[in-house]
Amino acid sequence: MSPDARETWPHPALIDSWLGDAEIDFELRPGEDVAVQDDPEARAAARKFRDVLGTFASGITVITTTSNGVPVGMTCQSFSSVSLDPPLVLFVPARSSRAWPVIQRTGRFCVNVLAADQEHVSAQMASKGADKFAGIGWHPSEVTGSPVVEGSLAHLDCTIHAVHEGGDHYVVIGRVEHLEVSDPANAVTEPLLYFRGRYRTTDG
Repeated sequence: MSPDARETWPHPALIDSWLGDAEIDFELRPGEDVAVQDDPEARAAARKFRDVLGTFASGITVITTTSNGVPVGMTCQSFSSVSLDPPLVLFVPARSSRAWPVIQRTGRFCVNVLAADQEHVSAQMASKGADKFAGIGWHPSEVTGSPVVEGSLAHLDCTIHAVHEGGDHYVVIGRVEHLEVSDPANAVTEPLLYFRGRYRTTDG
C-alpha cells in the first residue's frame, strides 16, 4: 500500500462512530445522495444536481474484502477505470460508509461487477444486516483473498494505491493485481444498471 493511503486512515474512534446505525451502505455516485436541506433554494439545487447526474447510467458493483476472516461488502455505483499503465481503478465511498473504514484497514479489495439477475445481491450488500453474505455464494480472490461473488460478470482484485479526500466522499485508487471475466457459459451475461434512481437492465 502506498504511504498516501496509510496517511488517510481515520482515527479508531472515528471508525467506531462510522460503524453505527446507518440503514444502508449503498455508495451512490456522488451527487445522487445530496442531503436535503430546509432552505427551498438549496433543496431545488440538490434536486437538480441529483436529476442531472441520474441521467448518466452506470453499472453496479459490490466492493469486498475480508477482515479477521470475516467477509465485508458494500454496494457501490461509483466505480471507474483510471489508468492502463499502471492498471488502476477507482471507487468513491462516502465518509459515512460503514464498510469503507474496514476495507481501508485491510489495504485490499475486490470489485465485483454485478449481472442483471443480481439485484438481490446489490440490495443485500447495501443493507444493515449483520451477515450481508447470507445465502450469497463466494470464493476468495486469486491475490488478496477478498470475496468474489458467484454469478458476477467480472471481478478485479486490487490493493489500495492511494486515497484522496473529495468533499463528503473519498476517492479510492486501487491497483489491479488480477482481473477476470466470469465463465462465458454463465446463463446471465448482461449487466445490472442504475439509471434515474432505479435498477435497470439492457432489456429496459
